[in-house]
Amino acid sequence: MEYLSDPWLVAALLGSGVIAGFINTLAGGGGLLILPLLMLTGMGPALANGTMRVGVLIQCLEGARQFHRHGSMPVAALPGIMVPTLAGALLGTLAASFLPTTILEPVLLTTLVVMAVVMVLKPSTLVAGPDEAPRALASTPAAWAGLFVTGAYGGFAQAGVGFLLIAVLAGQLRYDLVRTNGLKLAITAGFTILALGIFVWRDQVAWLPGLLVAAGTLLGVRLGVGFAHKVSQRVLKWILLVMVVTVCAAAAFKYVARRAGAPSPSQPPFDNAILCSPFPCLK
Repeated sequence: MEYLSDPWLVAALLGSGVIAGFINTLAGGGGLLILPLLMLTGMGPALANGTMRVGVLIQCLEGARQFHRHGSMPVAALPGIMVPTLAGALLGTLAASFLPTTILEPVLLTTLVVMAVVMVLKPSTLVAGPDEAPRALASTPAAWAGLFVTGAYGGFAQAGVGFLLIAVLAGQLRYDLVRTNGLKLAITAGFTILALGIFVWRDQVAWLPGLLVAAGTLLGVRLGVGFAHKVSQRVLKWILLVMVVTVCAAAAFKYVARRAGAPSPSQPPFDNAILCSPFPCLK
């Protein structure tokens, strides 16, 4: 398809990139816009999933740079945090070649439901207090294990991994939501480099539409970082809650719809060997 021949499609790819970049910077789930749009252009799910990773990588790298520029990236803590998450991601990526990704659908859905309930009933569990200092990873074994498991999930499926990272970084290590989002983007960039490499190797990336979306995410992520530094933690908490509930509802709908009817022969299920997400439209 000649993507540049349709100005409306170009505008849609750029615009959805802006919105997704903004949403993913503050919470997650921006891929709800991107992947369906890419599939409407005629891409299959695998090609669309791989193409989407181009924008994800660009927005994560730019977002991490912007958070660092604002002094909100805990650079000293990043190497230690990256070790268990990337180790888990490597294990998850290898497992994706042998196991069906659908086994993790209930895991993500359950996690999102728990996050939503906890944020309503006891928000201090997931959101650090204004005077609360972050915990050292070395003295928090549960966080180390949480990062490893989250990394394994990210390497295996990646869908919704931003929310899982927020649960560990804010809930266990007690970073405020601004620094949590900065670390989340840096870590997700690591996942995405690994996943995008596999998609490129399998020739499942359409570079032109991927770069159009990425161009939009550059603006979206800059707007998102600026917004995160202007509003209160309370506002960020409510934005996170809204996105958790939205993604949870979308995931539940997709899960129920899939269980209600088996795929037709002309529409086979996604190939788990290429890291297709069980909820492929979720970031």
